[in-house]
Amino acid sequence: MIWQLGDARGLDLSERTHVMGILNVTPDSFYDGGQFQHTDQAIERALAMVAEGADVIDIGGQSSRPPMYGELVEISVAEECARVLPVVEGIRHRIDAPISVDTTRAEVARQALDAGADIVNDISAFADDPGMLDVVASTGAAAVLMHRRGRSDVMQKNTNYDNLLGEVQGFLADRVETAVAGGIARQGLAVDPGLGFGKSTAGNLSLIRNVGVFTALGLPVVIGASRKSFIWKSLGVEADEALEGSLAVAVLAAARGAQILRVHDVVETVRALRMTQIVEGESVQEADKLALSAVSGV
Repeated sequence: MIWQLGDARGLDLSERTHVMGILNVTPDSFYDGGQFQHTDQAIERALAMVAEGADVIDIGGQSSRPPMYGELVEISVAEECARVLPVVEGIRHRIDAPISVDTTRAEVARQALDAGADIVNDISAFADDPGMLDVVASTGAAAVLMHRRGRSDVMQKNTNYDNLLGEVQGFLADRVETAVAGGIARQGLAVDPGLGFGKSTAGNLSLIRNVGVFTALGLPVVIGASRKSFIWKSLGVEADEALEGSLAVAVLAAARGAQILRVHDVVETVRALRMTQIVEGESVQEADKLALSAVSGV
């Protein structure tokens, strides 16, 4: 499967699961808020993630954290651009990896794409800003469409579904068709079931178990579970102790068909996926040879 990123390039997702490194240039994101809010810090982190094996860098300037982490402050379009654009510009000619901008605002997306971004990652699936569809269509950019029930400040007030998998898949299928009808190439779209966005812990776990429901749409599936509360609550720890849980979810999601994992911990995720590939993939024959050599003393 090729995820088309504009006219000139594509991301081949057929041979392995890809890693999208999270770069929050915010003071208030739920896990890493404040760590990379200065441009030089953010650029350094982006370069480090590429060196660690990130296939895509996803830059976000507006936090979408749920209320459990404190009141969410919505910033202006100008402030969001001021946070995001210098980072896009600062890394565009220093990395080959595609750059994604995590935004629901058409003007932010437009300016980020002009600055060199390749992908728009819209957690509202183009619902928050009617202009977003036109921006993506007119530029030929790729896009990630995510399921979210309600805006971030209210999304966790109703996490009950009559048919979680059916409702999420149906929503994503509808948004894909809307995007295609609006002029966006189907091969440039990816879908994200939106773990943590209007779902209970049980619901999030069900989405992970059933990634195949979303791969059936025939588009790349993005899973963003990294450090989220359903992981650390399930383990009885805090977010800063949820690395192992995040890696377990990443490996399981990949095994169930997720093509792209959106993560904070890039090198650890890359290594976990690589080891999985070594055990189950193309390198198994070489591994078996090494094991036989060790047993025989050769």
